[in-house]
Amino acid sequence: MKAPWIFSRFLRLARSLLADGRLTELLLDVARKSERKGGRLGGVREDLRLLQSLCAAWWRGEYRQISQQALLAAIAGLLYFLSPLDALPDWLLGLGFLDDIAVLAWVVRSWRGELEAFRAWLAAQSPQHQAELERLPAPTSRSEGR
Repeated sequence: MKAPWIFSRFLRLARSLLADGRLTELLLDVARKSERKGGRLGGVREDLRLLQSLCAAWWRGEYRQISQQALLAAIAGLLYFLSPLDALPDWLLGLGFLDDIAVLAWVVRSWRGELEAFRAWLAAQSPQHQAELERLPAPTSRSEGR
């Protein structure tokens, strides 16, 4: 499946963000934006949570069974969601958010197998551990991927 035309730019940003150890900042920023968007997220809310949980579990070193390409695509999708200046700027009322949803849906469809494996791993965890995994990490200066 072909990537959205602007997505390669966000893949480069994802590589840079990961190399710079700023994944926790991204996760916190995504959480803030998704809270502000509230009900406008619709069905993509669960996909967004899944991508956030995956990145948080990877950052904590608890889930590493994902390919580097899938991890970068997840991070790039979250970066795209955050970006106010993407294919359709967020300030275009009603339209600006549609491309964010489309890109997130593309990431989830494209990496369905790896995301389903993560979802199964997550479901096998105790409820307490699941809650802990959903809690976003505090911003730190620790290096990513320990």
